[in-house]
Amino acid sequence: MVRTLTLAMIAGLALSAFSIQPAAAQARSQPGADAPRALAGRAGQIDIRRITLYRSGVGSFERRGQIDGDAAVQLRFKTDQINDILKSMVVLDLSGGAIEGVSYASKEPLARRLSSFGVDISDNPSLAELLGKLRGAVASLTTADGAVSGTILGVESRDQIQGNHDKPIKVAYINLVTGGGIRSFDLTRVTNIELQDKDLAAELNKALTALAEHRADRTKTVEIAFRGQGGRNIAVSYIHEMPVWKASYRLVLPDEKKAAAPAPGKSPSSLSLQGWAIVENPTDEDWNNVTLSLVSGRPVSFQMDLYEPLFVTRPQVPVPTVPGVMPRAYAGGQTPFPSEAREEAAKMEAMGRRLATPASAPAPGRARGGAGVADAAGSPRDGFAELALEPDAMLNYAAAARAQAVESGEVFQYELSSPVTIERQRSAMLPIITEGVSGRRVSIFSRADGSEHPMRGVEITNSTKLQFLPGPIAVYDGAAYAGDAQIGHVAPGEKRLLAYAVDLDMSTITKDESTQAVRKLRIVNGLIEQTNLAVNSITYQFANKSESTSRTVIVEHPKLGGYKLVGPAKPSEETQALYRFEVEVAPGKQASLTVPQEVTYSQSLQVTNFDLPTMLAYQTQGKASKAVVDAFREAQRRQGLINEQQRRVQELERQRELIDKEQARIRENLRAVGDRSQDLFKTWVDKLKQQETQVESLNTDVTKAREEITKLQNDYNTWLAALNVE
Repeated sequence: MVRTLTLAMIAGLALSAFSIQPAAAQARSQPGADAPRALAGRAGQIDIRRITLYRSGVGSFERRGQIDGDAAVQLRFKTDQINDILKSMVVLDLSGGAIEGVSYASKEPLARRLSSFGVDISDNPSLAELLGKLRGAVASLTTADGAVSGTILGVESRDQIQGNHDKPIKVAYINLVTGGGIRSFDLTRVTNIELQDKDLAAELNKALTALAEHRADRTKTVEIAFRGQGGRNIAVSYIHEMPVWKASYRLVLPDEKKAAAPAPGKSPSSLSLQGWAIVENPTDEDWNNVTLSLVSGRPVSFQMDLYEPLFVTRPQVPVPTVPGVMPRAYAGGQTPFPSEAREEAAKMEAMGRRLATPASAPAPGRARGGAGVADAAGSPRDGFAELALEPDAMLNYAAAARAQAVESGEVFQYELSSPVTIERQRSAMLPIITEGVSGRRVSIFSRADGSEHPMRGVEITNSTKLQFLPGPIAVYDGAAYAGDAQIGHVAPGEKRLLAYAVDLDMSTITKDESTQAVRKLRIVNGLIEQTNLAVNSITYQFANKSESTSRTVIVEHPKLGGYKLVGPAKPSEETQALYRFEVEVAPGKQASLTVPQEVTYSQSLQVTNFDLPTMLAYQTQGKASKAVVDAFREAQRRQGLINEQQRRVQELERQRELIDKEQARIRENLRAVGDRSQDLFKTWVDKLKQQETQVESLNTDVTKAREEITKLQNDYNTWLAALNVE
């Protein structure tokens, strides 16, 4: 029978000491029996049997041991781990016993504890603030002028100029009520303050002691009480914060010259990969012969303060008071019919019975502790030879706790085949992969690197059934160190490129070329829609300086937004942002690769942006149809009529401007001659009259021409807005 109890937790650090001691468990309440029950437990030890580390920064720990009779297991944790223990602990009695409960020392909030003393220092008061809280207490002050005693009246701040300062500063003064009256003392000149009230001084010392204890209290004991008979197996599981385990790799490449002529039965593409897990034990306990699992998953984990008691702020309700009663005058009423009176009384009686009914008692036979779970045969399960938290046990635990099981998702797990020992506060590097993987030597060129040389690298394929996790890779070329690389997560069957050195035997020259051409013209809603084709191409030229080794160059070519790849070159693969092309370069030879990308885009232009010769040229090239050119001719004709009227207006206005200038000259002459020459005066006046007639005629013509322009422009705009020609 498996007895279970759960606490809750996720995150924390490490455990210190774990021991089992007899517990003074109380007897189950019986009528007339309230004496403590005798203990039959024996001291034992529960050790860490399994550790599962996750890359999310948490670790799952499983401990197992033996107890005898009634016993208590004491586990010591660091204080900052208690919240995690309260969030995740699972306790199992695998041999039919019961779990009485889990207890731990309560942690009252420090501010609340400090505020409970006679002197409240929870807000870290200054000396002046502290003395202000001691108003009414008798104190003795020692100053440069002697000692004085009195009752503290209060503390005040005064503006004073001290030293060479031009501006006043705040200075605290304490006011004492002495036998000679109220006296004030500069606190900066007080060398000693002694409280005459011994009880108040003791309260201050207690508050300071509590503060020191809170700071020094770094470990807490969690006690699990078990109840049962005989020897039994128990298991305790919990999750707390742990350093993220890390992976590092060693990749050994076969000798390049020997790989060209492989031995019979051995593939030249076989590479040797060694993987190591770096695990830290930051706890205060040795891990001796534990089963260690390393999981690539990242479960959600968080911290919650379950350890510190929470006090809810309650509203302050004023004491209800009864106002004075004023005299009332009541109107007369009617007596209800007898049947109505009986119904009303029945309702009141039923309501009274409901209010007096006590709460339902718990169902008979319901256990106080964890519910027991038995196997199919009805006998208790020992399960000590297997993991305590294997799937069946957790299903039983979930059923007993009345919690619904949650699917954890698929994660990849490395489980070391032999037990691991890591001493406290030490780290270890453990082998997790020793496999052959498929791969080939390549050179990798990316223009974004800013170098004329490609990177020497290798393309590996995860031909194993294992997951390769992110980490560094030290690459060895035969027995010689070749460089470092970095790898991300690689699932089985996936390929990755690794670059570990600069390939100085290869040089690269890149050339850019951009062209733009008109593909088609059409008219849409009176605008000429011009479809253009833009081509951007980069040519890569590689030179292999090695006279003995060929190169397979993988070119990483950036994808241009909105462009599509064209041309004879086909990428070997692509990513979200890159195309990858392969180029074979023979020893001592050169090779090139041209990668064009093109985009088609449209732009709308006014009809007036083109001329007839250009449109005729586009028609000859097949980029504009005859209908488009004919529509363009009609648009030009209509625009020509408007332009002709505009020129006519300009000519009329020019003639009117000449007449205005001539009239101004004649008027100036008339003022100069006056009435001294009647004949000349009359001639100029007649000419002014004639010119006024011409001006009126010109004004009429200008008005008619402007009206014609408006009519032609409106007709043109209406026709043009509806013009759509392919």
